[in-house]
Amino acid sequence: MDDRDIKIKTVAALGLDWAANILFPPACPGCRLRVSRPATLCGACWPRLRFLERPWCEALGTPFDHDPGEGALSPAAIADPPAFDRARAAVAYGGIARQLVQELKYGDRTDLAPWMARWMLRPGEELFSPGQLVVPVPLHWRRFISRRFNQSAELARALARMKGLAFAPEALRRVKLTRQQVGLGRRERTENVRAAFQVPDAARAAIAGAPVLLVDDVYTTGATVSSASKALKRAGAARVDVLTFARVLPGDFLLGDQDLI
Repeated sequence: MDDRDIKIKTVAALGLDWAANILFPPACPGCRLRVSRPATLCGACWPRLRFLERPWCEALGTPFDHDPGEGALSPAAIADPPAFDRARAAVAYGGIARQLVQELKYGDRTDLAPWMARWMLRPGEELFSPGQLVVPVPLHWRRFISRRFNQSAELARALARMKGLAFAPEALRRVKLTRQQVGLGRRERTENVRAAFQVPDAARAAIAGAPVLLVDDVYTTGATVSSASKALKRAGAARVDVLTFARVLPGDFLLGDQDLI
């Protein structure tokens, strides 16, 4: 392809983008105010997105009020060590973050996934490693049919592409049709997803000895990613790290439980 062809294709692409913006003006996912670019938050909504920052628990990724030193673990991680190795999240769940998750999950806004994944790169930087498999938390096939897509897979696909890692959506299967987690307490959530995941025989060779990045949209109590991590480790994964777009912070679970998925 010569320079002239490249220029023609570039101009054509810009023309299509311009036409799309005229016919479907981009709107802020938080308040629907018109913005300059798709999937962009307006000036009023952007400050309402709380990005999670260090210091945080080395295992769970929950922020500390003060800096206890490098590699410190929270009381929760010490009392009940997680099935995964480390968990990180980009933002605190609630407000604008909640709206973004629900737009992606229920509003068919798959166009938001690359933008949300880009925000996940920063907290996930220490988790990425060569040869890693990026595995989304799967939906049961019946739920997948009703939703038509898996929001966690859309985030995982974007992350894998950005980091040049292998996207492995078939590496984990949800074999149990669980109840919706909405309204369930911590113990009920854990029991609901017990033995819900399985690594298919066809994927065991790829999983054995490999580092895995498990991707989901929201970390609530950790029950879902813990159950999935156990299945991956039983299949021989060298380590399982968890990366989510948002997470519910300790103390917020009971207050906002009606909104959690």
